[in-house]
This record gives sequence, C-alpha cells and structure tokens, in this order.
Amino acid sequence: MFKPLSLFIGLRYTRAKRRTGFISFITLTSVLGIALGVAALITVLSVMNGFEAELRDRILGMTSHASITGADGELHQWQSFEDILKTEPRVLAWAPYVEGQAMINSDRRVSGTLLRGILPGYEPRVSEVATHLVSGQLEALRAGEFGIILGQELAEHLGVMDGDKITVITPQVTATPAGILPRLKRFTVVGIFHVGMFEYDRNMALINLEDAKRLFSLEDAISGLRLKVDDVFLAREIARDIGPRLPETAYVTDWTKAHSNFFKAIQTEKRVMFIILLLIVAVAAFNIVSTLVMVVTDKRADIAILRTQGMTPSQVMAIFIVLGTIIGLSGTVIGGVGGVLLALNVETVVPAIERFFGVHFLSADVYYISELPSLLIWRDVINITGVAFVLSILATIYPAWQASRIRPAEELRYE
Repeated sequence: MFKPLSLFIGLRYTRAKRRTGFISFITLTSVLGIALGVAALITVLSVMNGFEAELRDRILGMTSHASITGADGELHQWQSFEDILKTEPRVLAWAPYVEGQAMINSDRRVSGTLLRGILPGYEPRVSEVATHLVSGQLEALRAGEFGIILGQELAEHLGVMDGDKITVITPQVTATPAGILPRLKRFTVVGIFHVGMFEYDRNMALINLEDAKRLFSLEDAISGLRLKVDDVFLAREIARDIGPRLPETAYVTDWTKAHSNFFKAIQTEKRVMFIILLLIVAVAAFNIVSTLVMVVTDKRADIAILRTQGMTPSQVMAIFIVLGTIIGLSGTVIGGVGGVLLALNVETVVPAIERFFGVHFLSADVYYISELPSLLIWRDVINITGVAFVLSILATIYPAWQASRIRPAEELRYE
C-alpha cells in the first residue's frame, strides 16, 4: 500500500502551487491548531502536576506522614513507643507534639491559631519548618521561658516581631475566688517562619513541648507522635503494619486519611482538564478532514489519470494518508516541542508577564500557593503527542477512502 510512489506523491502534494494557495492556508491552520492544542495540554497538565507536588510537599513539610495518637486525645509515656518504632526500618524518625486551639492577643489585634508544642531537637527530623525560618531558631524555644515562633502572615496580622510580647489565651479555665477565668500566659516572640502556604503561615504558632503541656494542663501526656517514613506513598501500608504492635489505647493514622479527598479532587480535575483540552486537539485534528477533502476535490483529475496508469485504489488512499499524516505529525512535533519548552520555563515566563502587566495571578491570601509551579512528566508528553498523532491519522481515513473510490472514466469524460 505504502509504496515509494504513493509516498512521493503524498509529499509532493504538501507543496502548494499558486492556484491552491487557499488549501495551503487551511493546511497551515490545521498544523497550528494541533500545535497549539498539544502545547496547551502539555503546559496545563505540567502546571497541575506542579501544583499537586508543591501542595503535597508543603502539606507534608508541616504535617506528618503518619501519627500515633491516644484514643482519648492524649498519649502517655510516649518514650515507650520508641522501642516499637525502632524495629520498623521504614520509619525514619518521630517527634512528640502537643496541639490545641488558642487565641493570641497583641496590643493591636486578636487572632485564633493552632498552637503546636514541639521539642526543638526532635522537630527537624519530621518537618521542614527549621528550613523556613525567616528569623530566630528552633533552639530558642526553651522550656520554661515561654518563647513562641509565629507564621509570617500571623505575625504581620498581629503587628509583632522578634522580641515582642503577646498573650496566649486557651480554652482551659482556672477557678479563682473571682470566678471562672480563661487561662492566660504571656509569650515572647523568638522567631518567624514562612512556609509559603497561607494556611500555615496565617494559622500556626510553635512553642516548646513542656510549655504547651503546662498551658493545656496535660501533665505527663502529649497529643501524639509524628512519624516520618521513607516513602510517603506507602504511608498507609506502613501505618497498617505498625498498628497491631501498638497498645489498645493508641492508634496510628496516615496523611492520606486527612488529605485524601483533597488529592483525589486534584486527580479528578486533571482527568477532566485532559479531556476538555483534548477536544481542542480533536477539533484541530479533524480540520485535516476538510483540508484533505478540498485536496481530493482539487486533484480528482490527477487521481483519475494515476488510476488509468495502473495505480490501485489502496495506493491512491495511501497518498492522502501520507499527506494527512505529515500535517498531523508536523503539528504534533511543533506543539510537543513548544509545550515542553513552555512547561520548563513557566516559572520564568509567568513572573515576567506579571511584571509587564502589573498584575498578580495568585494572591497569597486567596490561594494556597502564590507562585505558579510546573512539573513536566514525560509520560504525559508521550501520551498527549501519541493521542494527537493517532487522531490525526484517523482523520485521514475518510477523505483518503473517498479518493480511492474515484472512477477514472467519469472524471475524464469531459477532459
């Protein structure tokens, strides 16, 4: 079917003469349509992959891969759990913590926050907060000194900086002769962190574990143990293996339970976006149909002459399949290269556009991430270009089949 003659004629038809300039214009729009669709699909999926990876890293940088908590919200004698965790090679580190809701009052404003008590020596093993400190150090959270590290957005909202005093108000109450009073404690700001995720920068503060235990009246108990595992995607299996070895008063959970719906929603959105943008590629690919129909109409006499010289219907069909394939391949290659280059440079291109037009696409107080990330996955590029190329080939079948049915006697009757 695909003999050199069919290939040669198909390639020859890609070069237009002056009288077929309009057909060449339609051909060019088909190529550009496929290229733009492929490039857009690669870029959009790369940005969505970047968002997913960035969100996962930032969430897991502040939360735990897995955690051990008590059935009543309190975990006693947490040091005894270390012997169990040491026998699990997939658990890389662990750290105790105390968490509770509190109100923070400065001289100017009041804000609710999640107060987390940590041990400065343990915390860097399970989280990345130490690498995101704008000022201060975790070691400044010394027991009994009541120091506090605030998220940058929270500190700006309260109008405080290092060295300032703030008042922490907890839901626990204290009975006094004057009545029931909320528990208050003055803290000194010893540091500020900036994770880049508004949820944490605005709503979290860190204090020493012992200070948190005193503040929330936990005595010798803690809220739980945060675990870091060697593979975040196997956190559920690791948690399932650890569970049976824990006392009945404790249970283990993993990050997929707390954030599973969030990441499932991202995956669903990626699939829907792929289908929607693939329609653009499909429309551009089926423009090849109109292009080939016009070529077939213009070349009917040529086809009839070729048939009289012994060319078979399958060879005629091959001519137009070659022509359509070249159009689809050109658009796919151009779009693939352009999409890859754009996806690899999104983090440079978007800020340049923002500076030029004086706009900011992702406001930090609205979106989790204020910068546009991009993660190019070559499997996505192969899938997108492969589907685009297949659609282009499918679009050639009907016009090529119509060309193969041309009858020489009828076409040459009035020539």
